[in-house]
Amino acid sequence: MSEPWPISAVAPPLAGRATASQRWSNLVFLHWRVTPEQVAPLLPDGLKPDVFDGSSWVGLIPFVLDRATVFGSPPVPFFGNFVEVNVRLYAVDARGRRGVVFVSLEASRLAAVLAARALFSIPYMWARTSLDLGAGELRYSSTRHLAAGAHSSIVVRPTTRAVVGEPLADFLTARWALFTRVRGRTVHLRNHHEPWGLFAADLVSLEDTLLATAGFPGLAGTRPPDSVLYSPGVTTWFGTRG
Repeated sequence: MSEPWPISAVAPPLAGRATASQRWSNLVFLHWRVTPEQVAPLLPDGLKPDVFDGSSWVGLIPFVLDRATVFGSPPVPFFGNFVEVNVRLYAVDARGRRGVVFVSLEASRLAAVLAARALFSIPYMWARTSLDLGAGELRYSSTRHLAAGAHSSIVVRPTTRAVVGEPLADFLTARWALFTRVRGRTVHLRNHHEPWGLFAADLVSLEDTLLATAGFPGLAGTRPPDSVLYSPGVTTWFGTRG
């Protein structure tokens, strides 16, 4: 197995023309240290946990997805605009390529959930999601339809302290691909966006069962995240495998 490719805060160019785009806004990155042994069983075949400072990491990330386009279309109304809350891991393949592995993604648009599942086997879940902004805080909420026990309530207060050139922050956010399992094969799907604008943030409150449902009991409500970051957002383009 090759050594993992270097982490870069600047995305490499896509191979060929972008096939879709999205705007990601008001992102919160909550991350906890976990052991590689906890992560490995949840990864698609051919991947191993990506490690920083001797640990694997699990992320709980809420944000607003909007202005979605496909093959150069205008932004898709309604179905291309929703709040998402995902649980994600970090992996590396035999070629050394790094990427995100999603364990679950909560979204309020059923059509988007069904399309992502059908086309790319990405584990979207239909949920009631929302974001309230006020008093300098972001208040995210998600409750899964037909499984109300899978829910999350996240309140974060961003600061003006910029995070630049921090190796852990880059490891957790400078991810230019995702891995997923499609028709029996583990595939590597690329994305590209401008470098993150990252800021330190304070976690005000967290009530969450999504992490436990994903296979990580004992994190939310037991110990605080090891990293809390905020970004106003980026516009992201998706391209071919590579």
